[in-house]
Formats: sequence, C-alpha cells, structure tokens
Amino acid sequence: MKIQEAYNNWAEQYDSNKNRTRDLEAISLQNTLQNIPFETCLEIGCGTGKNTEWLIQKAQEVVAVDFSEGMLAVAQEKINSDKVEFHHGDITKKWNFATKQFDLVTFSLVLEHIENLSDIFKKAADFVVTGGIVYVGELHPFKQYQGTKARFESDNGQQVLTCFSHHISDFTQAAKQNGFQIAEINEYFDDDNRNALPRILTLLLKKR
Repeated sequence: MKIQEAYNNWAEQYDSNKNRTRDLEAISLQNTLQNIPFETCLEIGCGTGKNTEWLIQKAQEVVAVDFSEGMLAVAQEKINSDKVEFHHGDITKKWNFATKQFDLVTFSLVLEHIENLSDIFKKAADFVVTGGIVYVGELHPFKQYQGTKARFESDNGQQVLTCFSHHISDFTQAAKQNGFQIAEINEYFDDDNRNALPRILTLLLKKR
C-alpha cells in the first residue's frame, strides 16, 4: 500500500493499536538522546507526535515533519506548544520545510519506506550543524528478513505498507559517504530478551 495513503488511513487508530515497534522505538529514542544536549531539532516522521512530546521537553525549537496529513492532524490536536512547528513534507523532494541548520535531526521509523538512503543522508547533512547529531530509529533488518513490515488492520482487511530492506552496512556506508561518523549503534529487544531477535536498530551519527 502506498505510504501516504496508508498512514492517512492508519492515523485515527495509530495511537490506540497495539504496536511493539512504535512503543519500543519511542523508548530507544529517549534512551539514546537523554544525555545529549540540543536546542533545535528537525524531527522527520513525527507521526502523531509520539516523540515530539518528549523532544519539546529538551529542545527550545522542534520542526516536526510528516508525509501524512492524517498523522499531522492528530499530532497538532494533541500538542499545543509554541516550541513546535508542524509541516507536511516529502523528504524525497526538496526540504522546503527546513530553512536553517539544526543541532539534531531525527528519523523515527521512516527510512524503511525510503529506497535511496544516500540521498536522504545527503539532505540531512545539509541541515545539521557541524558536530551536530542525527538519530535513526528503525525496525531492525533482522525483523525485515523474516518478513515483518509496517501493517495495520482496517475495515478492508490487513493493510501492508511498501517497505525496503536495508542492511546495517547500508545505513553506515550511506552515512559515511555523506560526512557522518558513526557515534553509536544499538539494538533493542522485546521485553529486553536478548536471546530473541532485536526489534529496533538505532544509529547515532555525528556530522564531521
């Protein structure tokens, strides 16, 4: 199913559905960024604002972007803060929603829907300050290898979204090619069970 249409349809029930990937990625973002100072943040894939609410507790300014008008509508209804600006945007095109460089750029459960990682990291490099940080939180490739994809139940049955499998080396090579050094890689497990396959992969990148 096409990404924009799918997330528009999913928006109304996204927060209430059982979703281990959504919930664990929120934990991973907070764990990864809790000790990192930042005043400005460009949040790519803000969705219904699950991470926006936490980011505005640390940042003075958050520009929150999503491809889905439905998801943005939910986020804007939930969050009333002069620290955040919500924008509709397609990150595969020109980033008209960004007009300056930020201390932090975050990607949450976004890049599985993007075929060309290098293009996205190139754009991210343009909009993060030197020494700034990029956070990536994604469904782990090991889960993708088993066929796990973003999906939800609708009145028309189960909807499975268009996804692309990216190996860990795909992320790291695309990052290095576009001026980032790999500061940290972590994996998060359901119920912290490290004998099972990890669900979430996180990368912390620093612009050289």
